[in-house]
Amino acid sequence: MKFSEQWLREWVNPQIDTQELMDQITMAGLEVDGFEPVAGQFSGVVVGEVQSVGPHPDADKLRVCQVSDGASEVQVVCGAPNVREGMKVPFAVVGAVLPGDFKIKKAKLRGQPSEGMLCSESELGLSDNHDGLMELPADAPVGQDVADYLKLNDVTIDVDLTPNRSDCLSIKGIAREVGVLNSMLVNSPAIEPVESVHSEVPDIRVEAPAGCPRYLGRILRNVNLQAESPLWMQEKLRRSGIRSIDAAVDVTNYVMLELGQPMHAFDRDEIQGGIVVRMARIGEKLVLLDGQEVELTQGTLVIADHEKPIAIAGVMGGEHSGVSPKTRDLVLESAYFDPITLAGKARHYGLHTDASHRFERGVDYKLARDAMERATRLLMDIVGGEPGEIVEVASDEDIPEDRVVDLRSRRLNDVLGMEIDRTTVEEILTRLGLRVEKLLKDGWRVSVPSFRPDISIEEDLIEEVGRIYGYNNLPVTEPTGSLGLRPEQEAVRPVSAIRNFFVDHGYQEAVTYSFVDPKVQQLVDPDRQGIALANPISSDLSVMRTSLWSGLLKTVAHNQNRQQPRIRLFETGLRFLQEGERIDQQPMLAGVVVGSQYPENWANGRRTADFFDVKGDLESLFSLLGIEIHFVGSQHPALHPGQTAELMRDGEHVGWLGTLHPQVQKNLELNGTILMFELFLNSIVTGYVPNFKEISKFPEVRRDLAIIIGSEVAFADVERVARKHAGEQLTALRAFDVYEGESLGEGNRSLALSLFWQHPERTLNEDEVHSLFNGVIDALKEELGATLRS
Repeated sequence: MKFSEQWLREWVNPQIDTQELMDQITMAGLEVDGFEPVAGQFSGVVVGEVQSVGPHPDADKLRVCQVSDGASEVQVVCGAPNVREGMKVPFAVVGAVLPGDFKIKKAKLRGQPSEGMLCSESELGLSDNHDGLMELPADAPVGQDVADYLKLNDVTIDVDLTPNRSDCLSIKGIAREVGVLNSMLVNSPAIEPVESVHSEVPDIRVEAPAGCPRYLGRILRNVNLQAESPLWMQEKLRRSGIRSIDAAVDVTNYVMLELGQPMHAFDRDEIQGGIVVRMARIGEKLVLLDGQEVELTQGTLVIADHEKPIAIAGVMGGEHSGVSPKTRDLVLESAYFDPITLAGKARHYGLHTDASHRFERGVDYKLARDAMERATRLLMDIVGGEPGEIVEVASDEDIPEDRVVDLRSRRLNDVLGMEIDRTTVEEILTRLGLRVEKLLKDGWRVSVPSFRPDISIEEDLIEEVGRIYGYNNLPVTEPTGSLGLRPEQEAVRPVSAIRNFFVDHGYQEAVTYSFVDPKVQQLVDPDRQGIALANPISSDLSVMRTSLWSGLLKTVAHNQNRQQPRIRLFETGLRFLQEGERIDQQPMLAGVVVGSQYPENWANGRRTADFFDVKGDLESLFSLLGIEIHFVGSQHPALHPGQTAELMRDGEHVGWLGTLHPQVQKNLELNGTILMFELFLNSIVTGYVPNFKEISKFPEVRRDLAIIIGSEVAFADVERVARKHAGEQLTALRAFDVYEGESLGEGNRSLALSLFWQHPERTLNEDEVHSLFNGVIDALKEELGATLRS
């Protein structure tokens, strides 16, 4: 929002300088983005009057002029095409200094003496317009300093408003804020109803009342749009960043800047039948005022006549119905449009107008009639005309309701950190235009005015009191609070420890979508039906995952397609299962390994990672977590029948480990051996609480044995039986050799074990160790059918 400081001071004029004014506005929450002088720095420029104009004897494009500065008459050579006798222009006399430190001296132009220079707007730094001389009004006093006459001792202030403060997108709104901050009354212009002089009224029909709850129209006949806007209006518009076009457009822009109500003027002769406010129809097109032709889409609110659209509501009018110097009768429009209906419509068509900027943020829904009266009076003063009655079409059920918000004194003081006197609070609220309807036991019931659509809850009122009271006046306090330590279960390991473990073991963490391709999910988890999304991003991301494998296998394919042979990924996340009407979200840990066990280098070979490599990684993880997991051969539809293990803890299923099924691998077009695991996080994060145990000072005893046992017997069973019968002093059990051969017989294998015993308080004797060792051998024979290998 750009505005002229002088224009603001016509409404409210606090006794502070420009910098203090900008600081005050900024501290009130309306951040000043910058400011600049309204004109360049110049001196010695006065109002001059051209007495006569004659041809230059030696140059066709130059004119020899006699110019009066009020005290004398001098000759000036001028090349401007619009110079004429009797016009009044800015005249830089000899000795004047123009912007850019350009000094005016006596000179000869093609042999003719010239004492001074007639100036254009660009030469004074007013604008970029250099097409001709700047013409001043006929009543401009000759000889007066132009800077004083045009009141150029002014700056344009640019305020960067937050989207909620649409009430400050006008001089009226900014003045209201400055008046509140300085406890001053605002001198707003009196707006009186304009009496109608004819009975002709526009035919208005609103077919989309939700988008346009209020629409006003008025016919103004017999206007003269060849009349120029007064200089004071052009200057106020220019200093607010708006170019003067013609009187009708200038007045509607002026009212928008002054009051905050965007308006539009139509050429009545170009409106067929009457005005209809409706939604656009498929295939309709409209040529806008900027010459751009747009195809209107459904959902766009338009202003139309009985044949075609003539404007995009709240954005821009159409070229066909726009006013021109030939226009004799106007239809003035002033309306309230629903911000939600208009939100994003301007951007959809590649537009951003002053009107859309205001309507999208919310315009005062009670302002339309005052704006119509103000614009009518200004137009009549400039272009004449005969006004008719105002026609208003309103939908009471769609117009926003007046809001009432309660403010508690205790809550106000708690948030601001200090106690503010009740009288002061009431004064601030009243000056802001808020009306205290009722005094409550601990606060106030406040009626919110229509120009403040941003105030709807108690915190909004607290913010208003705080910023007007002054943020700098609030106490500086340091937050205090007791920081109690939350109890942590030491036996529960954080998920971050699991992530760190896998990273340390050469894995990379993956984060995949929770919604996956239903075809891939059907391959890896055919027994479950995924939850379908109502509005999926795409067809291959249309169901919620029931397994983390779906996303990880897609990631493997993505990497293999980019020539990455070695892949080690893990992921923690949720899977989603439909349990009747309830959706069960289960935290999971999954991983996938493809390619060589180690990165290729001179020391390590190119051995491909196998089932036991991944099993070893998981066993290391379980050791870190302090839990005991058993691997049991099983079947899974997505895993290789002979290379699948079900993970069990205390008889409860906690996950799967295995090699991807060849058929699934073929369907997914993956290469190499794909090793995968998936575990329930909640089932593995709880382990044991570490306890200190002193290391024994006494010697360790080792015994080795080799047994022949059936190939179908798992090593886990051998270890279980051995540990059960080896006594409390067994400290370790290791398998150091496995052999299968014809000499052992079909279906047998040789397993060599090392057992270690150590007593914490004394040295074990031979008889004790021998007894424990023989107990292990006997148990292996009896329970597993093992025999000693000779």
